[in-house]
Amino acid sequence: MDIQSLKRQFLEYLEIERGRSVKTVENYDRYLERFIEFAKVKKPTDITEKQIREFRMYLNRQKGTKVGGRMEPMKRRTQNYYLIALRAFLKYMRKLDIKVISPEQIELAKVPDRSLDLISHAELQRLRAAPNTKEIEGKRDRAILELLFSTGLRVSELCGLSIDDVDLTRDEFSVRGKGDKVRVVFLSDDARAALQSYLKARKDLDDAMFVRYGRKVNDGGELRLQPRAVQRILKKYATLAGITRKVTPHVIRHSFATDLLQNGADIRSVQALLGHASINTTQVYTHVTDKHLREVHKKFHGK
Repeated sequence: MDIQSLKRQFLEYLEIERGRSVKTVENYDRYLERFIEFAKVKKPTDITEKQIREFRMYLNRQKGTKVGGRMEPMKRRTQNYYLIALRAFLKYMRKLDIKVISPEQIELAKVPDRSLDLISHAELQRLRAAPNTKEIEGKRDRAILELLFSTGLRVSELCGLSIDDVDLTRDEFSVRGKGDKVRVVFLSDDARAALQSYLKARKDLDDAMFVRYGRKVNDGGELRLQPRAVQRILKKYATLAGITRKVTPHVIRHSFATDLLQNGADIRSVQALLGHASINTTQVYTHVTDKHLREVHKKFHGK
């Protein structure tokens, strides 16, 4: 079977059997196609260790992000995305008993520990207080901010919510996240109050939890708020709150996780609340508990 047919089968397998999101499947398609074009692969046996090594060299010389007046090379983390996709494709072909090189021969590049974009507690409080709740748009935006911090939702999960998904008589609801996995998230009193105030002020009949407002609201398009719009909303209120660092929905998710850990939550519980498939993903937050190490050292050592 030719490589393009196998790639199509693999992408279908990712979406249907593995439950990967459409966006993830599109990314894997793009990563694999770049390798196939670079290495001129026609059939599985065309994939060799030498080609993969040359492809890594090729990626390492590609332009990445612009920093100041110069272009930085492609980040190693980004290079790894290509290698992860190729490794998964090779595993899939071996599962079909197709003779290809071992996926274990592809080693990922070492990358530095991921740093977190965080805002202080005072900045978070100013951000939450920034919307003008005398207007419907401000009520919506306050509800968005409170819900993000109360639940740790991803922006895609937030935008995908419908009114019927959230029972405001209870302090919890289920959300479908990455990989079609369902988890339970919890509403704070502030989040419930903000949602009640917003929904009470709504005049439209749309089933989306969060809808757009403004001049183009009657353009016939979908009313449901999109992730890019939520990112713009947070940027607007960060400016109003006098926060100079970048504020995104994911920064609020970081704040949710670090707040839990700083107040004594265990890492496994935080993993479940965030909807992380692997504990390794959650480990990035453990540095926030480092301040407790000084207290432990003072209490138990050097007496």
